Amino acid sequence: MMDRKLTLSLDAQVIDSAKQYAQAHNISLSRMIESYLSAVVKHEQEVPEAYSPTVNRLLGVITLSEDFDFEKNYTNYLRDKYK
Repeated sequence: MMDRKLTLSLDAQVIDSAKQYAQAHNISLSRMIESYLSAVVKHEQEVPEAYSPTVNRLLGVITLSEDFDFEKNYTNYLRDKYK
């Protein structure tokens, strides 16, 4: 793919905060925005219409590793909660 320039007008405070975040995470602001926009487009293409708007907004908020064992973690949570 070939990169192209894009000019955006954003709130100055948002830009400053985004630059600090990008620097702290060792990523360029351009790549950070590209990654976000790619995720939004991909998410929109994958979201089934059957979900409510609230559920659609929450989809993809949490990313778990592929080896995450929900049942094991939930069992441990309940065990600790009811000790």
